[in-house]
Amino acid sequence: MSGPPLAIVGGHVVDPVQGIDGIASVLVRDDKIAGIEPTAKPELPDAVQVIDATGKHVFPGLIDARVYVGEPGSEYRETIASASRAAAAGGVTGFIMMPETDPVIDNVALVDFVTRTARDTALVHVYPSAAVTTGFAGDALTEFGLLKAAGAVMVSEGKRSIANNLLLRHAMTYARDFDLVVALEAHDPHLAANGVMNEGLIATHLGLAGIPREAEIIPLERDLRLAALTGGRYHAAKLSTRDSAKAVAYYKDNHHRVTGAASINHLCLNETDIGRYRTFFRLSPPLRSEEDRVAMVEALAAGTIDLIVSSHDPQDVDTKRHPFSEAADGAIGLETMFAAAMRLYHNGDVPLPRLIDAMSARPAAIFGLPGGSLKKGARADIAIADLELPWVVAEDDLVSRSKNTAFEGARFTGKVLQTLVAGRTVYTSGTTSG
Repeated sequence: MSGPPLAIVGGHVVDPVQGIDGIASVLVRDDKIAGIEPTAKPELPDAVQVIDATGKHVFPGLIDARVYVGEPGSEYRETIASASRAAAAGGVTGFIMMPETDPVIDNVALVDFVTRTARDTALVHVYPSAAVTTGFAGDALTEFGLLKAAGAVMVSEGKRSIANNLLLRHAMTYARDFDLVVALEAHDPHLAANGVMNEGLIATHLGLAGIPREAEIIPLERDLRLAALTGGRYHAAKLSTRDSAKAVAYYKDNHHRVTGAASINHLCLNETDIGRYRTFFRLSPPLRSEEDRVAMVEALAAGTIDLIVSSHDPQDVDTKRHPFSEAADGAIGLETMFAAAMRLYHNGDVPLPRLIDAMSARPAAIFGLPGGSLKKGARADIAIADLELPWVVAEDDLVSRSKNTAFEGARFTGKVLQTLVAGRTVYTSGTTSG
């Protein structure tokens, strides 16, 4: 149901798609953007609801392209509803849900389950993805065309890579015929073996088995070559090393249909953050060296890395409160992705429009999703933030069912204060609506 006309006035509007970066007012009517007026005080009829955004920034709602949810199968970790509340608290108005559930999302019925559950329970838009192979077994492709028609926006093997080169070639060719993105993590399980953190001096000092950079780089280069061979749309889902960024840049420069993402964790943290075996910092890929982190930030600023993702991966106490080598990998991130990204802005590493582009416009463009811009006629998915507001991440304040954040106790500057989905407020600082 459409709400009353709405005007968000006086804020600093950032919309990379339209090249807008300045004081303006956003007008909303019938759940869509009615226009942007380049003034802090537009003339408005009396019936318009007004949100005063003076001193705040206004931008398109964020779109997170890599979110793990426990439903179905592990609802105690996260449900679609609870993930949507966490998303709203972080200014995320839409996210792509990974197929790594129980059972694996590898058929039309399960895609439909996600779509219907999100429609009935979620505060934000939830876009299902589907498995590349049946049951993640790596031997038989799923029905890409039927899955896309049912609503799947990409195909992925979750945290797995595909070992069979011929099968992956067929998958990329098959996906190309449906203009469907194949999004894979580059991970060689044999090179990684029993490793639990980045291979190097720190791993040796801590007495932990290391994972070499080559465990990511070698399968990535294989994937990129097959993408070039097939002409398919390949997305390197979560990169962490300098050489990975260089490899993606080479194929982009040669006009292949490849894109790449980095998690906010790998852009803001490095292997030294593990400290004395802090398991919330056990991630996949592992946190790398500071040199790799800086290289990834530079690649993001240059556009070689297209997207920032939260890689939201809820784990409970039973899987995290273990010795480091026995703990599950993964961290939640929907609520903190924007605030952590503001570190890169305040440090002068990445301009604000590029950050918003990487978390909104580019994911919308790559995966063919509505949103990512405040242009006239677009759905009114909007976030309002105070970029100068200091706050501290506290476990008790997290909305996610799981609390395994890599930013526990972190001091941030910049916070989302209000999130609107289709023109309706679903979050104001401290509360979620529903």
